[in-house]
Amino acid sequence: MKHVRLYQNAPLKINDNKFLDDYASHHLTKVLRFPQGRDITLFNGDGFNYQASVLSVKKKCEVRITSRTANLNESRLNLTLAQGIAKGEKMDFLIQKAVELGVNQIIPIFTQHCVVRLAAEKLQKRMQHWRKIIIGACEQSGRSVVPELLEPLSLEELMARNFDSVFVLHHRAESSLLEFDQPDQATIIIGPEGGLSDKEIAYTVQNGAQPLLLGSRVLRTETASLAAIANMQMLWGS
Repeated sequence: MKHVRLYQNAPLKINDNKFLDDYASHHLTKVLRFPQGRDITLFNGDGFNYQASVLSVKKKCEVRITSRTANLNESRLNLTLAQGIAKGEKMDFLIQKAVELGVNQIIPIFTQHCVVRLAAEKLQKRMQHWRKIIIGACEQSGRSVVPELLEPLSLEELMARNFDSVFVLHHRAESSLLEFDQPDQATIIIGPEGGLSDKEIAYTVQNGAQPLLLGSRVLRTETASLAAIANMQMLWGS
């Protein structure tokens, strides 16, 4: 059985006994059939891994936290993905892989070509769903810092914020990543299916974004997002 990592939205302290939340308890007992007496790793987003021994595998699992170690696998590049909201599972996939690749912040954005239009109640359900995907990706990838998911913004609201080193991806740009100085922080703006309109691209550039070209081919939104993150991490991050 592979080693288990689980997120707990609660303070964690060495030598404390703690009952896991309902989701983690169900996952251990019903999905993994995890045996009493073995160790798991917990994290709560503070950048540490907490080793814990499973004391009970009843409906509510009880563990004892035995040690804490710093998790040093975060990138030195503070990276934000401003992603045009894509349809259904495509957005789920984007968020999951962006977390695995080390982004620190994800901002869904509404743009002209967004097919997805979410009313308030449906939007909050979708946000809860995306947060679960982020947690799952952290558990799987070994991260102990949970990326922040911001409420969706319009492109105008996004550009009104003060971000350092903003890049807007589009296939008619002329500059590659190799032509830019290495930043400590970066924000990538990527459109949904159909991309950003010419007007939107011009607007972001007028407000300080730098046009970025990934290659000579036109990429789908999910390919462009992950390729941009991976290339930035390789050049500037980890």
